[in-house]
Amino acid sequence: MNIRKITDNKKEYMDLLLLADEQEDMIDKYLDHGEMFVLDDNGIKAECVITQEADGVYELKNIAVLSDCRRKGYGKALIEFLFSAYTDCNTMLVGTGDVPSALTFYKKCGFTESHRIKNFFIDNYDHPMFEDGKQLVDMVYLKWER
Repeated sequence: MNIRKITDNKKEYMDLLLLADEQEDMIDKYLDHGEMFVLDDNGIKAECVITQEADGVYELKNIAVLSDCRRKGYGKALIEFLFSAYTDCNTMLVGTGDVPSALTFYKKCGFTESHRIKNFFIDNYDHPMFEDGKQLVDMVYLKWER
């Protein structure tokens, strides 16, 4: 397993990015200024994009694992890589939909619930968003602190 930074042609990974954020113009808001990493294990299996929001504060904007590669530790490996690579990170935030599968995953990675943004998915996306059969309404922010 190899994790490497992508500095050029990030949009080559759009199919993978869209697994986590299904509207391309929303991805465009963070892709250029975010740092992107891919996990290669006999082929690209996962990716993530992280942005620096303030001194010591980073936000995980996008993390996706190919559907047939989920539950094999790839997502957790990317998050652990970020925790170790960003030694100046005191707080890492991640926003997600209010669905048990996502919340459980992040909590297993050491995140705790921070706050919510009401109606985020309704106000910012041009179509209804669904995950695990549930319409997404509020963005749930979780945080990890060193």
